Amino acid sequence: MVAITKTHPVSVIMEAYEAGLRHFGENKVQELTSKTEDLPDDIVWHMVGHLQTNKIRNLVHCVDWIHSISKTKQLKELEKRLGQAERHVHVLFQVNISDEDQKSGCDAGDLPELLSFASGLQHVSVEGLMGMASFTDNQELIRKQFRFLRELRDKHRSFEGGNIRLNELSMGMSGDYSIAVEEGATLIRLGSTLFGSRDYT
Repeated sequence: MVAITKTHPVSVIMEAYEAGLRHFGENKVQELTSKTEDLPDDIVWHMVGHLQTNKIRNLVHCVDWIHSISKTKQLKELEKRLGQAERHVHVLFQVNISDEDQKSGCDAGDLPELLSFASGLQHVSVEGLMGMASFTDNQELIRKQFRFLRELRDKHRSFEGGNIRLNELSMGMSGDYSIAVEEGATLIRLGSTLFGSRDYT
């Protein structure tokens, strides 16, 4: 479980930390990097939001997982910056499983190119795939999209080896995580389920 803490203050994160949570996620680079300065070093930080290539240099010193890689140019920049920082990061390839233009992620057909490019990188380990289902009450559609991501992961198992291990499926948020778990999610991203609304005015 990754606790999504976007817009929540450090005090709320510390309450969750003291309750035993260690994996926390943010969707903006600036917010993630600023929070790491004030929180314990043993927190495992996940970048779950859309990642601009030019922001990677600001992220590599503190992030442990990136869920939103979808382009070879992101991998190239990440490998370069991680080498300079002498760090290693786990990544997931984000696939647009809903076919919605406003959702980030690569097309399913782009995965072979991404996996081939990532093979042999020294500072990046590819751990699996991430996807966001449609925002809808249609549970069968959500289930179909999560199942598609799992089958897509399984279809590309032949790329495994070295720094590519396709064991993880990051899918499911507060509104649909139970379906995601039933369809094979290994990482779920929970915000409002854990923390409620984000009204700190």
